[in-house]
Amino acid sequence: MTTETRTPHPVLDQATITSLLFRDGSDGNKIHGRWRKAVSNDLFRYRPGLGTQQRWQLAYERLRALNDEVSSPEEFAGDPRGLAALHEWTCPVDGATVTVAGIHYNLFLGSVVDDKVSPPRELTEFTSMTRMGTFLCTERAHGNDVPALETVARYDRENDEFVLHTPHPGAQKYMPNTSSSGGPKTAVVAARLVVDDKYLGAFLFLTPLSDEYGTLPGITVTQLPERIGTSVDHCATNFDQVRLPRSALIQGAHGQLLPDGSLVSSVGSPRKRFIHAISRVTAGKLCMSASGLGVARTALAVAVRYSYTRHISGPVAGQRVPLAAHRSHHSRLLDHTATAYAMTFLHRAATERWVTHTPEGRADAERLVAVTKGWVTWQAREIATESRERCGARGLFLVNGLADLAGNMDGAITAEGDNLAIWCKAGAEMIFGHELAPEPVPATGDEPLTDPGLLRRALTAAERYWHLAARRDLRGGDGGDALGRWNNASDAALNLVEVYAVGQAADALLAACAHVSDPITRAVLEDLGALFLLRQVSARSGLLLAEQALTADQVRAIPATLNTLTTRLAPHLSTLTQAFDVPEEHLASLPMLSGV
Repeated sequence: MTTETRTPHPVLDQATITSLLFRDGSDGNKIHGRWRKAVSNDLFRYRPGLGTQQRWQLAYERLRALNDEVSSPEEFAGDPRGLAALHEWTCPVDGATVTVAGIHYNLFLGSVVDDKVSPPRELTEFTSMTRMGTFLCTERAHGNDVPALETVARYDRENDEFVLHTPHPGAQKYMPNTSSSGGPKTAVVAARLVVDDKYLGAFLFLTPLSDEYGTLPGITVTQLPERIGTSVDHCATNFDQVRLPRSALIQGAHGQLLPDGSLVSSVGSPRKRFIHAISRVTAGKLCMSASGLGVARTALAVAVRYSYTRHISGPVAGQRVPLAAHRSHHSRLLDHTATAYAMTFLHRAATERWVTHTPEGRADAERLVAVTKGWVTWQAREIATESRERCGARGLFLVNGLADLAGNMDGAITAEGDNLAIWCKAGAEMIFGHELAPEPVPATGDEPLTDPGLLRRALTAAERYWHLAARRDLRGGDGGDALGRWNNASDAALNLVEVYAVGQAADALLAACAHVSDPITRAVLEDLGALFLLRQVSARSGLLLAEQALTADQVRAIPATLNTLTTRLAPHLSTLTQAFDVPEEHLASLPMLSGV
């Protein structure tokens, strides 16, 4: 009698995939492990029944708990990878905490640490969080056009002080977390520096806002209505002739005010000085997109697990099948899982470019960060929405961890530069400041549609098309009407930015696959990359056919090829999302995943 030996079903090396996802610099797994562990604490589980101000206070309580994990807040404020990792893990469990954390560490403390004063400032009250830091830049009348802000800091020579003033309601600082929640607060305030009635540019000023008894004289804080997403103590803030010592001015290479009231600066124009002064917003963009990574991966982890635990009637009477058995259900989650992988690896690449950039490469690095922020946060909102929908009515309840994720992404889409505005800036720069993609070789029709080379060349053809179109449209406008010329070219420029972002994400995903030695795992990840690329190519198939980047037969074959890839990947969907390593403490706390 012989015993039949069956070949085990191929399985993915989940640990390898997890390690790959969090290979973020030389110490990525350690960096991410710290924040994953921190948000696994019971303090970060959902608490029902809290009022608005109770939720605000909880956010600051959680922030102080996160601060216990930081050995040197001053150094942490200068660590883009660490800041982004904090956002990546904290945003999915509490959008309010991650909001106040990003403001305190990056925008406030980072700006103060960058200050070139001698001797250095005493920061203990901020690093210990006996005082919270906040950042006041945006004004009611000046959102994306913050260089036009109107808050004034006038230098008083006689008293060697600055007088900070809000000249009219439109200049009120809009949406900073300046209420009394969280304890006493100090702000970094962006204001126009005026010396002897001469405007020298907008600078940052360290400004105490409140103490344990409330707001300080001359400062009015008005609570704003609740916004969508997780609640934060957003306010409008007004200054009425508030006097600040000379030491309040945060200085650097962009400008130093000498004792005689003259300004020394290595930066040529007031606008450029201000952009330099608020340079922390670039790290902030990395943080916003990192929040999107965490939201996307967590939403998918929840939705996929639910799809295997929720059973419904099957096609045969009396049969019960999991939601995941249906192609109409799992194909959508698979598509978004492929996108989440591409998002993650793109963010790692953009972070690496920013951390290692040279002075000559700063502009390109900043643009990649901005493009990444726009694409990742937009994709994260779409993924959060789809994941919520795939969980039906259960997904509508906050206690199940999905309902407020898309709203939190709305905040990230607007913060640190509205996505559309920063993509317009990137597109305008790329029209003539970005190298034109090479002309691709026309498709022969012999290439398989799963060939990443073919698919990537197709995206390159789309990038080249929109780049040339933007140049043509810009030149085709009225030479005397700069705004009209830009309006004429803006659609093509935005299409250029989008396809460039997608191409960079594909490159990052394919590069990550090359680091996997296990043949089964590598094959599955390559299929995931092909699925991501083919979805992007499919959305542009008409243009790509016209540009000969695809043949007519290849375009016709796209649906069948997508179906084949989905069939091959479907058995691995659970493992691919488990590799996101979302804390079990979080998943287990969601009632719909425990059958409640």
